[in-house]
Amino acid sequence: MTLPKRTQVAIIGAGPAGLLLGQLLHKAGIDAVILELRSAEYVLGRIRAGVVETGTVGLLEQVGCAERLHREGLVHEGIEISFGGARHRINFQQLVGRSVIVYGQTEITRDLMEARADCGGTTIYEAEDVVLHDVTSTRPYVTFRQAGMAHRLDCDFIAGCDGSHGVSRKSIPADVQQVFERTYPFGWLGILVDKPPVSEELIYANHERGFALCSMRSHTRSRLYIQCALDDKVEDWSDARFYDELCRRLDATAVARLEQGASIEKSIAPLRSFVAEPMRYGQLFLAGDAAHIVPPTGAKGLNLAASDVHYLSRALIEFYDEKSRAGIDAYSATALARVWKAVRFSWWMTSMLHHFPNSSGFEQRIQRTELDYLVGSEHALRSLAENYVGLPY
Repeated sequence: MTLPKRTQVAIIGAGPAGLLLGQLLHKAGIDAVILELRSAEYVLGRIRAGVVETGTVGLLEQVGCAERLHREGLVHEGIEISFGGARHRINFQQLVGRSVIVYGQTEITRDLMEARADCGGTTIYEAEDVVLHDVTSTRPYVTFRQAGMAHRLDCDFIAGCDGSHGVSRKSIPADVQQVFERTYPFGWLGILVDKPPVSEELIYANHERGFALCSMRSHTRSRLYIQCALDDKVEDWSDARFYDELCRRLDATAVARLEQGASIEKSIAPLRSFVAEPMRYGQLFLAGDAAHIVPPTGAKGLNLAASDVHYLSRALIEFYDEKSRAGIDAYSATALARVWKAVRFSWWMTSMLHHFPNSSGFEQRIQRTELDYLVGSEHALRSLAENYVGLPY
């Protein structure tokens, strides 16, 4: 394949954010080339969350990538929160008239990959040694190596959608960037298992031994989590030990419905909140995990990436259609306003549902009172529901 030497927008990263941006730009007649460090198979092998907000669904519909989501995704009109041995349902439809769809991020990536292939868009996988050049000029470019050959890609703009460890954020000078971060003193141990879900909706459990979550990918595949110590090792957690601990943290009804099976994937993820400002530096724009990380408690990671892409695609389309830089100049502030609201919600959910090591009796009482207040107040429930299903763009 002859690689292009110029494009309008160079997108770094072929995860959901980069692929979605590529499709939105393609629909508007804007040329984009995507560069991805890994192979397509590696990208599809990543296990990620799958709670999809209404706004994200709308963007996937806009690019023609929602047919399988609507056919196979699970519509959830609420969640359940468990504490004190009892479960409390939060009815999103009743409270805010909206819902979410459970559909694996891997499947969204697959759908976007297929759409990009169908439209003839260029995605260069296994692009190594990517370097961004002259991003503060009007003629930025990207250099990389692919199959041992050196290449240069000239462009008008660069979209950094390459995650927290990618090259894009590192290309912004330290004296320009401000970082806000909170690291939580625990992680999530998660397993994937081919057994039916414990409940039709997600169960978030607060327990003195630690947080637990019963989630799912389909009617026959469950994703289960327990809070664990940061220094825990996956190999120290047999399936039997995992299920024993999970059952200690769930209510009796959930335990009775839990079908135990051999894990097909098991991993530990540390939890942190992270935001890098600004999200624009010259002709370089950050989107998704390249700019921010949130704990998975609020189900916001994928959805925040989608909202970034929404704002960025509109700004770029405005530039090419109307020769206006208004959207480009406002991108960082506009995206960050929504990012910080999601960061707050994810922090709040994490603080309310997890057991914090060395927490005092006072702090434990406050946490329990927060939960009691939540389930007893329609206003508090509506606030949670509004944030969980996704704030408007």
